[in-house]
Amino acid sequence: VEKNFKLEEKITVLQQQNEELRARIEQNTAITRQLSEENANLQEYVEKEVEEKKKLSRTNEELLWKLQEGDAVNPVKLPPASSTSFYRCASGDSSPAKVRTLRR
Repeated sequence: VEKNFKLEEKITVLQQQNEELRARIEQNTAITRQLSEENANLQEYVEKEVEEKKKLSRTNEELLWKLQEGDAVNPVKLPPASSTSFYRCASGDSSPAKVRTLRR
């Protein structure tokens, strides 16, 4: 009878441990699912950023080429002061922030 009682106590302890482990597994599964979704979203964001960077780079190259070709064929005359800032930006001081500002 005493052996039986001790075995029942061990069974109860093991069942409690089993339940705790199941809860941890469920929690880990939920966290894993959430992290997978976040990772997929971040990968998509990075891919979009890479494509945008490539697009901006191609546009920049095209504009530089047009600027060089225009300088070789016809010297560019600066327009009135209201649009001078665009030409200054395009003539070499083109940081990504300024390019983005111009695109929008």
